[in-house]
Amino acid sequence: MPSRRSSVTKPAVLAAAVALATLSPAASGDTKLLWGDTHLHTSYSFDAFFNNNLSVDPDYAYRFAKGIPVMHPYHRAWMRLEVPLDFLVVSDHAEFIGAMRSIYRDGLPQEGVGIIDSIRNWFVTGQIRDVIDDGQGPAFFQGVLPPGADPRETAAGEGDDGDGPFPPVAPGVFREAWSEIVDAAEAHNRPGVFTSLIGWEWTSTPGGANLHRVVLTDGDGEVARTFQPMSSIESPYPEDLWAWLEETSAATGARFLSIPHNSNVSKGFMFPDITLRGAPVDADHARTRMRWERIMEVTQIKGDSETHPLLSPDDEFADFETFPFHLQGDAQEYLPEAGDYARSALGRGLASGAAIGINPFQFGMIGSTDSHSGLSTTAEDDFGGKMATDSVPERKDDIVTSGDATGWTMSASGLAAVWAEENTREAIVDAMHRRETYGTSGPRIRVRFFGGWEFSEADLEAVDVAATGYGKGVPMGGELGAAPDGAAPRFLAVAHKDPSGANLDRVQVVKGWLDADGGTHERVFDVAWSGERQPGADGKVPAVGNTVDLETARYANSIGATSLSTVWEDPSFEAGQPAFYYVRVIEIPTPRHTLYDALALNRGTPDYGPSTIQERAYTSPIWYRPQAE
Repeated sequence: MPSRRSSVTKPAVLAAAVALATLSPAASGDTKLLWGDTHLHTSYSFDAFFNNNLSVDPDYAYRFAKGIPVMHPYHRAWMRLEVPLDFLVVSDHAEFIGAMRSIYRDGLPQEGVGIIDSIRNWFVTGQIRDVIDDGQGPAFFQGVLPPGADPRETAAGEGDDGDGPFPPVAPGVFREAWSEIVDAAEAHNRPGVFTSLIGWEWTSTPGGANLHRVVLTDGDGEVARTFQPMSSIESPYPEDLWAWLEETSAATGARFLSIPHNSNVSKGFMFPDITLRGAPVDADHARTRMRWERIMEVTQIKGDSETHPLLSPDDEFADFETFPFHLQGDAQEYLPEAGDYARSALGRGLASGAAIGINPFQFGMIGSTDSHSGLSTTAEDDFGGKMATDSVPERKDDIVTSGDATGWTMSASGLAAVWAEENTREAIVDAMHRRETYGTSGPRIRVRFFGGWEFSEADLEAVDVAATGYGKGVPMGGELGAAPDGAAPRFLAVAHKDPSGANLDRVQVVKGWLDADGGTHERVFDVAWSGERQPGADGKVPAVGNTVDLETARYANSIGATSLSTVWEDPSFEAGQPAFYYVRVIEIPTPRHTLYDALALNRGTPDYGPSTIQERAYTSPIWYRPQAE
């Protein structure tokens, strides 16, 4: 039976609270928890501009993230983030970066590139003004999005080796936009106080398969001005992006990270067995990928990418913020694949590691928003929508999107949590490289997770639990070697609720492993929970209850716990089986943003999605890798 600590019943909670509030020594120094968003779009992104974000530029986005009031780009009310972020990446699409904004404000550029020549014609005939001013964006965007063809065939015809229909050139408007984005980041960067990381989005969607990556760097403005961000116009292949990063890093000395997002709609190509070019994932591919893609975005506005109920049928919490729509112009049935979700990809990585000697999917996790309003909002009761247009409930059907997806289908998610030594570009990127990160669906749930061989329940009483964790084991994102004398690993986990949010229901350990025959398996263990509930015969803890009033969208923290902690030993451990372990922390049920909208519109129930939600956090895994015989 695992030890478990609940703040409702255990006095050890005060010690745990002190521990998490204390800066604790990591393997590379002290770490503290920083909250941020690595995926935010402003009016410099073409799709954001088409959806009525005409005013929130990078400067405004940073101001909002720092807690300064700003005007909303659509409904024009002032908004303020009550608890500021510690860091932000403005990640505007590199494709046609700043072009729509420039055309709308300054007229037609003298030089064209690919689609801009078509936009020139739309502008001359007045159609582009109609698209923006009269909300006719969906018809335009359906034409831009690729059809549901085979992603390999589509990719081969779009930008392959720079010979596709969009020439790989950067007209002056693109260069000017990038310079302005860099200037804003430099103006707002305050080491130790607030960090503005320079970045962009590489937006490859061959055949409707989402292969998008956010790229960020720890380099400063001087470095960033020496290059123009690579876009999927140059190439839709991730391997070509990694090659560009290799070349640019060598030339500038800057470090880069490529962060996959929305793997849930990648048609199996985000974490594949066979690459987009049809080649097997070999050791060279795996090694290159692991150099650049150390973390992935597990939750955001376009749904959750942890797992899917069809892939994890025994997990009662798997059906969470599911987004069953592909990003393409024509409707196509959504079918989840193993290469779409983090949990199945982690298992696939174990199998690949055993076969080729290196795990291509040994990634950590974060969350972020993918907000296109320029405002990093995640609160269910103050969700700003994906685009500026759908910030008001009446317009949720009008946003520029694809298939059957609308503003109603979006998720008010998420946030990136980083255990960094200090609030600087270099330290944050360091933490991301060592995968000492986690993601939440919005709340600021505070989580520590360590793995080792010598943890005991007495360690929960330590004045500094984190110092004990670093001293006896490895943190989230780390790796355990061969088991000493076949002993099972022990894991120390401590979670605290968001100070202004809901209580915690439970802490779970998600385990995946590779058996002797090369088969992959998964199991979810309830390891700490609130109240006096007891596991059933299947080992699962009963539901915590639900205090949400569906007529008022209010809830009570009369159930759940403010903190939960445990030292847990794997009861199914086999010393010869590679495995991964990560923690999932789940809150009690609270009102979902769709319930607030439904009540505000006097509809009673939401048009789409559930009325309640159990928000959560996902840590980066800890891997167990037995040494070769």
